[in-house]
Amino acid sequence: MAASGAQIGVLAIQGDFEAHVRALEHAGARGVPVRREKDLDGLAGLILPGGESTTIAKGLDRLGLYAPIEAFAQSGRPVFGTCAGTVLLASEVENHPVRSLGLLDATALRNAYGTQVDSFAAEADAGAFAGLRCVFIRAPRLRDLGPGVEVLAEVEGWPVLVREGQLLAATFHPELTDDGRVHRLFLELVQD
Repeated sequence: MAASGAQIGVLAIQGDFEAHVRALEHAGARGVPVRREKDLDGLAGLILPGGESTTIAKGLDRLGLYAPIEAFAQSGRPVFGTCAGTVLLASEVENHPVRSLGLLDATALRNAYGTQVDSFAAEADAGAFAGLRCVFIRAPRLRDLGPGVEVLAEVEGWPVLVREGQLLAATFHPELTDDGRVHRLFLELVQD
């Protein structure tokens, strides 16, 4: 399926999922809110947005979406997590752990940069996306990356954008900038 015009789901339990829908539309895809299992039908990819990971995890449990999202990813369709979505993708979660999907071979340390008032923006200083403006809001850090996890961008030596097969994970909010490179990369995964 060509990425152009592809239907990409955006988990719409909590967080600024609408910003991802706009970013997808700007990149040539159609963003579709996902709130129920049947909303996953026919989607070419799925974004797990930022927000509050405890709230999103409780919503996934309440709505019975853990197993359907795991099956979606295991079917080979790409999944992209940003900030809290990255926490939910991780195989392990530290600092007030929440139930995760366990799909990304990495440990996520929740709220690693501090509280909301400690939010900041920085440019990626290493990797294929060097110079990318990264917006961190109560962001996680990733560590203990498995051997199949490729680091695409770093800030101050920490991986902030990684890929493992059909999974893409950002510890920041690419949807909050005008730079569409990360969403376009995700659409390339969808096209492949």
